[in-house]
Amino acid sequence: MTDIQCSSHSGYSDHRSYASSKSSQCVTRHIQPVIVVHGGGAGSICKERSERVQDGVTKAALIGYNILKEGGSALDAVEGAVMALEDDPEFNAGNGSVLNEDGQIEMDASIMDGKNLSSGAVSSLRGIANPIKVARLVMEKTNHSFLTDRGAACFAKNMGIPTIPVEKLITERNVKRLKKEKLEKTNFLMDMDKNTGTVGAVALDRNGNLAYATSTGGIINKMVGRVGDSPCVGCGGYADNEVGAVSTTGHGESIIKVNLARLVIFHMQQGKNPQEAADAALRYMKTKVKGLGGVIVIDKTGEWAARWTSVSMPWASAKEDKLQCGIVPETVQIIDIGKNKNPNPCI
Repeated sequence: MTDIQCSSHSGYSDHRSYASSKSSQCVTRHIQPVIVVHGGGAGSICKERSERVQDGVTKAALIGYNILKEGGSALDAVEGAVMALEDDPEFNAGNGSVLNEDGQIEMDASIMDGKNLSSGAVSSLRGIANPIKVARLVMEKTNHSFLTDRGAACFAKNMGIPTIPVEKLITERNVKRLKKEKLEKTNFLMDMDKNTGTVGAVALDRNGNLAYATSTGGIINKMVGRVGDSPCVGCGGYADNEVGAVSTTGHGESIIKVNLARLVIFHMQQGKNPQEAADAALRYMKTKVKGLGGVIVIDKTGEWAARWTSVSMPWASAKEDKLQCGIVPETVQIIDIGKNKNPNPCI
């Protein structure tokens, strides 16, 4: 990697979805921590790869949940979960990011603290394994909310984030996918349906704090410098302790047009539960701009939902020592992950 010189400073009947979890009607003294992760909206996933993908989101959810169970913050949990997904080459983030038209990787990420609405974001990062870590540093170590390209790279270097050769982030699968994409030049809707989307996480900690984190490599064969929804607060995610937390996935340009994450929050502010809010927002995006995608949502009480209009969306959640996971509608596994239980239940 070249050194960078830095200064010292629609019709709704076919809605594809699963997953929601309503809070108990009982009043409890302690907030139960909860985390939900997604691995991106996508088209059909072959059986062999689906096992690896489900394994990845399951491990990420368990990493985040263990942080919460040990008293860690929602921010720590979503960062930890997303870093695990960035490290997994099966997902379109970090190691495994798709390639732009020049065959290069440009990565975007954002994170938000629901306690005070602080946020951090980066875009067009290259040669950094975990963009979400840099996004959090932007939030906590600068007076800004968003850094891009060379400025983001300089900041990461000044913060001691190591760079790695870009080639180490490029997978053979994505090289082949870029070549295929250039040859096929498929239409808009097909492109959205097969887009691997993003990775993301939302969490509620025992202190009632909410957070989200979202990270992506973007869209295959994108123009150099293209930035999608993932680093844009209100589009790629949102978190507010008074309402809830959201992370989105899907066609970035469509998500930006409707401010999908903030739209979900708006519907919850109007009294809808997470599932209803997610469905209403996704329906609006599909009807208004023909956009496909998915969302994971947690409200301030710990009720959560995972909803999508793409063919599939790998997801996993953990709450009250129960892990749920799935990829396609109507197929869900629910496993006890309490003490001495199987830590990899969805494989």
